[in-house]
Order: sequence, then structure tokens, then C-alpha cells
Amino acid sequence: MYAVIRTGGKQYKVAPQDVLKIEKVEGAEGESITFPEVLMVGGEGEPHFGAPLVAGASVSAEVVLQGRGPKVIIFKKKRRQNYRRKKGHRQNLTTIRVLEILTAGQAAPKKKAAAKPAAAAE
Repeated sequence: MYAVIRTGGKQYKVAPQDVLKIEKVEGAEGESITFPEVLMVGGEGEPHFGAPLVAGASVSAEVVLQGRGPKVIIFKKKRRQNYRRKKGHRQNLTTIRVLEILTAGQAAPKKKAAAKPAAAAE
């Protein structure tokens, strides 16, 4: 099963267990997030297209890492005019792992809290 989601002004084709880098979304590492803007769901029989969104569909994902992309250098020059400008940019990115594609209004899975090790009592 796969879905096409929209986030950060871009569209991504995702399937369960896919890991991808998207524009920054709010959430701490290990936190579960939901993408409600699903444009298409396919993989089992006929694909379902939204107009513009598929009703009741969402994609559940886990935040793996909050980071930054590579540096992009912007350099402008006009010859013989002594005009040069140099700027740099690094885009904030979020790495996510797709957990599940939910259709027909299914509830997102609750992530279990990590078990804390027992403290040594003296």
C-alpha cells in the first residue's frame, strides 16, 4: 500500500517503513506525527484519488531526526561593474519514518512510552 501526501509545499509518495527527509515539521525525535493531507491512496485494487484530498485518510509517521540540509551558495556577479554578492543557505529538514497509512478514518496508533530502567536503591 502507498499514498501520496502533501507537506511543506511538496508532494511525496510514501509507503510503510519508508524513511525520507521533508521540510521541517514540529515534533521531537521519537514523537509520532500525522499527515492529514493525503492526495491519493493505492496499492490494493483501484487507487483512490482525492478531490483534492482523500476523505478520512491520513499517514502516521515517527520523527527520526531534526537536522539541516547541505549548504547552498548563492553568488551574484556583474562583470566589469565591481558587483559581487555571496550568500549561503541551509534548509531545516526533518527525517521521518512512515509507520502506517490510515484509511476510512482509522485512528493513529499510540506510541508506547519507552521503559525506564529501574534505579538502584540503596
